Amino acid sequence: MTGRRQTSLLAYVMTAAAGASLLTGCGVLPGTTGGSREPVTVMTWAPDQTRATNMPGMPAMAQAFARWVNSQGGIDGHELRVLTCNEHNTSAGAAACARRAVRENAVAVVGSYSQNGRAFMAPLEAAGIPYIGGYGISEDEFTSPLSYPVNGGQASLIAGHGMQLASSCRTVSLVRPDTLAGDKLPELLNSGLRKASHRGAVDIPAVEDAAEYTEQAARAREKAGEKNGCVTAVLGERTQTFFDSFRRLPAQDGDGSDGSDGTDGKGSRDGNGSGSASDDGSDQKGAVRISSVLGSVGQPVIDRTGGAHSPFEGAFVTGWYPEAADKSWGPMRKVIQEHAFADNRVDPADAGVQTTWIAYTVLKKVVESLDADKVTADRIAHALDRGERIDTGGLTPVLRWKYDDLLGAPGFPRIVNHEVTFQVVRKGQLVAQKPGFVDVGETVLSAP
Repeated sequence: MTGRRQTSLLAYVMTAAAGASLLTGCGVLPGTTGGSREPVTVMTWAPDQTRATNMPGMPAMAQAFARWVNSQGGIDGHELRVLTCNEHNTSAGAAACARRAVRENAVAVVGSYSQNGRAFMAPLEAAGIPYIGGYGISEDEFTSPLSYPVNGGQASLIAGHGMQLASSCRTVSLVRPDTLAGDKLPELLNSGLRKASHRGAVDIPAVEDAAEYTEQAARAREKAGEKNGCVTAVLGERTQTFFDSFRRLPAQDGDGSDGSDGTDGKGSRDGNGSGSASDDGSDQKGAVRISSVLGSVGQPVIDRTGGAHSPFEGAFVTGWYPEAADKSWGPMRKVIQEHAFADNRVDPADAGVQTTWIAYTVLKKVVESLDADKVTADRIAHALDRGERIDTGGLTPVLRWKYDDLLGAPGFPRIVNHEVTFQVVRKGQLVAQKPGFVDVGETVLSAP
């Protein structure tokens, strides 16, 4: 009799305890993530609905990543909670997002875009919050000890672009933002051009959020010359606006080819003499070639502007990552298909979406390496500083932010990934001009 009472009492206590754990959120309901491990809260920010560059796909990709890992039980048993913030392309907006990350106890800011590095890094540094895999647009991302970039930023892209153009372009006109960040671009491009004993580019500053660029387009074409010249524009989202102005310029006498490249024999499909790429990505004889870097031109822009009939047909493009059709992007595409299929902000060919995927891959692997019930900002930063190696599945070289891995370039000391890809627009698709990655570390180091 006593034994039966003890058994009944034990059963009652166990049932009550289980009920209490469900009420307090400590237990696991069927189909939910978690367990005894605390949730991991992070933030992703980007500008949206502004007059300049907008990156709505980055926070949208972050949310899709969270839905995916949480459907699998979280990251090493931790539910992933993603906060998003619109930084409005302003220093005040960036600072407000950073302060919110501090206020809501985020352990990291992951896969974000902002040109206002000084505004957001100070609050993050004061709170000890790491900045993982920013887009690479601000200098502070490559100087702050709490920043862990996954690409080489604009510095690697522009230096690499000079290397890509050097063998095909007799003269290069560079149209770039008339900003402090834009002021650094000519010397970076020239460092790449000098690899082939090439003379420097013609520098053409332009307002970043202008409605049209006819004056700059005319000057760029004139300075590029009529034979084997190249016009490159790096204006973020306004690059499309620039090349729209460029294609509307009156045709020049002598532009064009003999039609053997598949055009109409009058030089191009749009009258600007941009020509088309040959199989090896070389320039068509006599044509003025256009070019840019990923982020200013990408597959979504090419698709929106006509695909194979786009003004970007034949353009040279330097990127950080493999072409969008590369099989290495397969896992990301599967996650987008299953967890963001109805969200048209998430384009797998967008450089911002790709960067966010890589940044969250870093976060996932670092949290898994900690194997701790509680994940803090300090623990994440310490793991990265001590040399945790991150394999991104071929999307980048293996990433590691130990002191010996830093490039140490003036102005960009925290670059660890200094490899880029050379691509060309062919039949409306960005494809590899040269297979594999190109190391531009020495070129970045040689820039003034």
